[in-house]
Amino acid sequence: MSKKFVYMFSDGNASMKNLLGGKGANLAEMTLLGMPIPQGFTVSTEACNDYYEKAKVIDAEIIKQIDEGIVNLEKISGKKFGDDQNPLLVSVRSGARASMPGMMDTVLNLGMNDLSVEALAAKSNNPKFAYDSYRRFVQMFSDVVKNIEKSHFERVLDKIKEAKGVSADMDLTADDFKEVLTTFKKIYKDELGEDFPQDPRTQLLEAITAVFRSWDNHRANVYRRMHDIPSSWGTAVNVQMMVFGNLGDTSGTGVAFTRNPATGESKIYGEYLINAQGEDVVAGIRTPKTISTLKDDMPAVYDEFMAIANKLEQHYKDMQDMEFTIEDKKLYFLQTRNGKRTAQAALRIAVELVEEKMITEEEAIMKVDPKQLDQLLHPAFDEQSLADAKVIAKGLPASPGAATGMVYFTAEEAKVAKDSRGEDVILVRLETSPEDIEGMVAAKGILTVRGGMTSHAAVVARGMGTCCVAGCGEIKIDEDKKILTAGGNTYKEGDFISLDGTSGNVYGEKIKTVEPEISGHLAILMGWADKIRTLKIRTNADTPKDAKRAVEFGAEGIGLTRTEHMFFNEDRIFQMRKMILSSNEAERREALEKLLPMQREDFIGIYDAMEERPVTIRLLDPPLHEFLPQESEAIAALSKDMGLSIETLEEKIESLHEFNPMMGHRGCRLAVTFPEIAEMQTRAIIEAAIYVTKDKGYKIKPEIMIPLAGDVKEFKYVKDIVVRIADELISKSEIKIEYLVGTMIEIPRAALTADAIAKEAEFFSFGTNDLTQMTFGFSRDDAGNFLDDYYDKKIYESDPFAKLDQEGVGQLIKMAVEKGQSVRPDIKLGICGEHGGDPSSIDFCYRVGLQYVSCSPFRVPIARLAAAQSVLINK
Repeated sequence: MSKKFVYMFSDGNASMKNLLGGKGANLAEMTLLGMPIPQGFTVSTEACNDYYEKAKVIDAEIIKQIDEGIVNLEKISGKKFGDDQNPLLVSVRSGARASMPGMMDTVLNLGMNDLSVEALAAKSNNPKFAYDSYRRFVQMFSDVVKNIEKSHFERVLDKIKEAKGVSADMDLTADDFKEVLTTFKKIYKDELGEDFPQDPRTQLLEAITAVFRSWDNHRANVYRRMHDIPSSWGTAVNVQMMVFGNLGDTSGTGVAFTRNPATGESKIYGEYLINAQGEDVVAGIRTPKTISTLKDDMPAVYDEFMAIANKLEQHYKDMQDMEFTIEDKKLYFLQTRNGKRTAQAALRIAVELVEEKMITEEEAIMKVDPKQLDQLLHPAFDEQSLADAKVIAKGLPASPGAATGMVYFTAEEAKVAKDSRGEDVILVRLETSPEDIEGMVAAKGILTVRGGMTSHAAVVARGMGTCCVAGCGEIKIDEDKKILTAGGNTYKEGDFISLDGTSGNVYGEKIKTVEPEISGHLAILMGWADKIRTLKIRTNADTPKDAKRAVEFGAEGIGLTRTEHMFFNEDRIFQMRKMILSSNEAERREALEKLLPMQREDFIGIYDAMEERPVTIRLLDPPLHEFLPQESEAIAALSKDMGLSIETLEEKIESLHEFNPMMGHRGCRLAVTFPEIAEMQTRAIIEAAIYVTKDKGYKIKPEIMIPLAGDVKEFKYVKDIVVRIADELISKSEIKIEYLVGTMIEIPRAALTADAIAKEAEFFSFGTNDLTQMTFGFSRDDAGNFLDDYYDKKIYESDPFAKLDQEGVGQLIKMAVEKGQSVRPDIKLGICGEHGGDPSSIDFCYRVGLQYVSCSPFRVPIARLAAAQSVLINK
């Protein structure tokens, strides 16, 4: 028996979403519920995958089953496909298992030809309706199936409306639509060199092929990457009998939600148009009516609509997004689905559905997409202001939120503009470095030409909650002339631009922003999530301010404090540079002695903010050249203070530069070469712990992390320094301080030899940014230049720096966990890379047995919710 690829609506149900897609499964379910659904059939997602497996050709068996589906529809409707007396017309729509609104293609009125249009005109006694439907079909088929520019057809319509002195399409006459139709068919022939197809079967197969093809269009691929939808899912195709909202004043079409998708208010929300087809509602040419006015236009239809809408929400236990058509006062539902909603609405709906006893707390947790919570924690653009704004460039959405401000090209100028003149600043750089930290702190938003989703700019911006668009290669900047060129326009220092860190859009003007509103519904949902999750949620925080903010968001500790960020402040960078450029150990120790009290104060502030929550502090990690000056003024000032000639200093700076610094003299390698650096940092960590224990009575237990260890012997060398200094200080203080010494697993060799390292290390924290970089063998700052080609060619489906590569990097983590626990069963295990705030990566961490994830402060609520969902998903 042949495999089944085509299912009548009466053959399916809601549980068959993977096979029939969301739309097909819901149409089948509504058929079972006895609702007024125009009947049809679904070509399954398996047929779509078969199409791609067979070099984009629909198999003969699938075509045979489609033909049988049409025969069944003819029996149900009493109409004939392509008939010149009583023609059957259908719509062809996509329907993936995950809702992807607007990403794929739709064709309406399929089956129209030169004969059926006359039959439809006679049968309806409405030639205008018939020719309007035919011209719509020619336009949609040409656009969707044959890729003829829509604007060709729109110009024809605009021209005839102008000639006739009317503003709306429906003000044209039947003869006008005949004239339009003739011109449309001529455009088709001029573009393709063939007549518009008259055989409905040919039309149908070409339309189904177009929907399958649209699964792989650019906008669908981008949407899938954003929402973690695998390309292997495929899309289904729904072929459904047409019902007509453009028959006259007793017909119409609309879209409605059972609750407000923007606010979550439990009140029907929607709009409709009289004498229209579906695309008219969203096209914006005519102003729709609100759904409440349907009560006056057609009271009986309104009552039936409300009853069905309420029944659907009760059945699906969620807010429904419904499309409907009224054909001569008869109501039809064309589809229903769980509606897309804002983060505020998602929280309110989830909580209120529990209060209404429609769902449980666990079901409510699963109804909110963790990534949506980003919307709640960052500024957004005012919608009305945004509608008039023009996009001048697009980069990577590296850190969410919206920002508008004046362009500045250096960190120093950004800081002065903010501190001295109170200006809102957008820092624009080719790429940022740690040296830019003060300008980044001053900026409302950060825009870089180079770099990816885990570049320096992206990571730091996310940690601060600052909007960032990275890797925006469409812009050109001249830092010397202080100009930015984009979209054919030039912007100089002090001009306004705006950034959308959620979409990656750059706008060449000032746009009003609005602060987010955090409702009490978030606290309620987070409370439910915290009762369920087992993973602890820590934060990556380098300052007391970040630490306090993270605690407010629910962080239970710090998983990563990057000590290097503390050295870039204006009052410290000078001493840091003197230490690096010292010619002997004595000079280095002298400079480090001046840095010690500053570093100690940093840790006191962080311990104080975290109270008795665990704090993991990473010893110095980046290559030393990152701290050194590049500008001539800074070099001159340093040479004067150190008593060295500028030439000698420049030679020393140049000597510290490396060909591949990310794999060079950094991490624990610095402490092997310069043990005095690890000594100073250990003193600062332990002395701060002793001080806070005495001053506040807190029980502080520092976790000291040695970065980039790839061999147990290098780890032990640095650990011995840490333990010697720590034990001496604790012994002298006569206060009992416990501490742990562990390592960051970020080199593949460390994962492969984790059992040996675990004999010495008391905890592992997986630094997945570097671990991903070293496992794949490409730079996270440069990968954005070629990853788009990998997405287009289906080599990768997502950015491995944003979503953990579970097949490769994940296996190294799993191996290290197992090896570490085999030697030290009580070893602490966590993750502190950027993946710690990604829901799918969090689920992996839960499954492999990590005890905590650590992420930027603004991602803590996301991680809390995702960790709870992991428990429920893996029950």
